[in-house]
Amino acid sequence: MAETAELILNGQSITLPVIEGTEHEKAFDIGKLRDQTGYVTLDSGYKNTGATKSAITFLDGEEGILRYRGYPIEQLAENSSFLEVGYLLIYGHLPTQAELTNFSNQITKHTLIHEDMRKIFDGFPSSTHPMAILSSLTCALTGFYPESINPNQTADEHNLQIVRLMAKLSTIAAWTYKNSVGHPLNYPRNDLDYCANLLYMMFSFPTEKYEINPVVVTAMNKLLILHADHEQNCSTSTVRLVGSANASLYGSVSAGINALWGPLHGGANQEVIEMLEEIHKSGGDTRKFIDKAKDKNDQFRLMGFGHRVYKNFDPRAKIIKKAADEVLHALGLQDSPLLKIAQELEQAALTDEYFIERKLYPNVDFYSGIIYKALGIPTEMFTVMFALGRLPGWIAQWKEMRENKEPIGRPRQIYTGELERNYLPMAERK
Repeated sequence: MAETAELILNGQSITLPVIEGTEHEKAFDIGKLRDQTGYVTLDSGYKNTGATKSAITFLDGEEGILRYRGYPIEQLAENSSFLEVGYLLIYGHLPTQAELTNFSNQITKHTLIHEDMRKIFDGFPSSTHPMAILSSLTCALTGFYPESINPNQTADEHNLQIVRLMAKLSTIAAWTYKNSVGHPLNYPRNDLDYCANLLYMMFSFPTEKYEINPVVVTAMNKLLILHADHEQNCSTSTVRLVGSANASLYGSVSAGINALWGPLHGGANQEVIEMLEEIHKSGGDTRKFIDKAKDKNDQFRLMGFGHRVYKNFDPRAKIIKKAADEVLHALGLQDSPLLKIAQELEQAALTDEYFIERKLYPNVDFYSGIIYKALGIPTEMFTVMFALGRLPGWIAQWKEMRENKEPIGRPRQIYTGELERNYLPMAERK
């Protein structure tokens, strides 16, 4: 017998179906609640509301589990490339060699962006935040590919938009970085894989031969994989909500980029580096700042510790910690002052009872910020790198929402404003 819930309202019994997911997550189905009772639910921030059914990502914050399409994040980070994981998220299965080769070749083919984009780059003030440029140019792709606005495209046409966005966002991101530091732009190279090409476009100069460091490429793959999707977070929900209005893929992802830009969402790894630099400038006394973090009357907070979803540990942090150690060693930065401070904070979080009791463990943002800093990526570009990693997840969520023909999103509200009142002529207002 199917499980149900009973709601008693003014003596009347209303039966609510119970929906169960494949991992035994349960939810009350309130889809007909307003029609039946005239009532809606209030859940500020949607912390207890399932807005959709999704087969893409499973996350268990209590147990520290993250799986893409059923595959543990640990296995994917160890064995896959970013494009292979991107294919998995978007199309639902691990690709065969032929499928992955075709996907990779198609993305390589489309990494060039229209030369008119350079004119748009030139129009941004030098003070423009890279995320503003990234979101603007992502949305601007609808101007270069106006057919993307058509909500009735075929599957092949949708796939072309997907490939274009996967390909061109890496070039736009690299050019955004180059533009921000006043360097000449680099065109993509078809002989390099996705992550190597990204690093080449960001860090090579016309006057020098750029050497591809395989340790750095491996770390970049891992970073992007670990950020590729994370269930119904703020930016992902934004992509689905905008897309539910039949907005184009480019417009929907542009909205997601802006949501990610918010410091409460995508800016955590930038805050980690700013915290480490603050400690360094203050003399590097980590014990002083650890004590400040324990003082409830002090406004100082440790950035990159704990997680609002993972209650015991962040499964991504264990993976990226190893990559951070390898990158810093490969680049000869293992003795850097910021790293020393980071290691002391990490040790305190793992051994101090105050942090252990409160489950303030180092999370993925703590280590990813250190890697990006080691690579020479400016802190303002950290969220851009986050967006690159999250792109296949956004695409997969948008694609799933469209294929399931989900209705346009329309949250309800509880009105708390004034009751009806009459308009007052100017002379009668006080």
